[in-house]
Amino acid sequence: MVMVETSNLTKKYSNTTVVDNLNLKIEEGQIYGFLGPNGAGKTTTILMLLGLTRPTSGFASINGLNSTHEALKVKRISGYIPEKVGFYNDLSARYNLLYTANLNGVFDEKAETAVNQALADVGLKDKSDELVAHFSKGMKQRLAIADILIKQPRVAFLDEPTSGIDPAGITQILDLIAEIARNKNMTIVMSSHQLSQIQRICSHVGILSKGKLISEGSIQELSKKAGEGKVAIEVQLAEITPDIIENIKTVKGILSVDQNENTLTLTCSDDLRREISKAISDKGGLITQMQLQSYALEDIYLKMIKGA
Repeated sequence: MVMVETSNLTKKYSNTTVVDNLNLKIEEGQIYGFLGPNGAGKTTTILMLLGLTRPTSGFASINGLNSTHEALKVKRISGYIPEKVGFYNDLSARYNLLYTANLNGVFDEKAETAVNQALADVGLKDKSDELVAHFSKGMKQRLAIADILIKQPRVAFLDEPTSGIDPAGITQILDLIAEIARNKNMTIVMSSHQLSQIQRICSHVGILSKGKLISEGSIQELSKKAGEGKVAIEVQLAEITPDIIENIKTVKGILSVDQNENTLTLTCSDDLRREISKAISDKGGLITQMQLQSYALEDIYLKMIKGA
């Protein structure tokens, strides 16, 4: 099921095009990484999806609801954590969340239950009565996740969710995001320019440059695009013989075979691991390890941005 969709979505400010004919389809339950340098149009796209700013042309929708014409309905099923999270520092974590619950029409015992559950989900139950002024940046970010959980959204937009957090805190936040997406079947759209963080938890990635979506897909799909449609497979064997190499070369789609001691690096037109395994076993070869070689997301990103 498509949860987030845009069609020719465009946003212009005077003579500057910030988002340029953007076409997206994000499926339910995905953790989608929105990747691009500062000024690429990531935040503006999120604001249009949430109905917080109007597109110049095109449309955006969430769960089939038009973000411009059905903005209130969209907000009811969406959560948003901006890059700079704001809370009432002179109130406790619990009261901040109770305020959010009341704004969403949840009161009394139902509000207390929702708040307690949200705090437990993000690991802040023992800090619920502390003033937010005493919270670290990482704790505030976890509280922000609890804040959007209050209304149990179908989709959540996270804009640079680890900005300003120490490495240990980043790991905790990323693990928490992945766990919530899995347990709540929530669609997550995570905007960031931190490539390693996107690669760690996102199932799919869209790369933006100057308002244009220059590439998208799974990490493996993007790796194949970066390799211009070629796939590299590394095979380690107990022993490599000329017969094994010659039999591998007969496999349709094998483009080249390179040997380095007991390791073969095969360039292929597709993922041919099954066919390669058979070709090796037919000649009595013993495979000790076989793996796809893929570009790191940093390599993919730099190659795509340079090509754009």
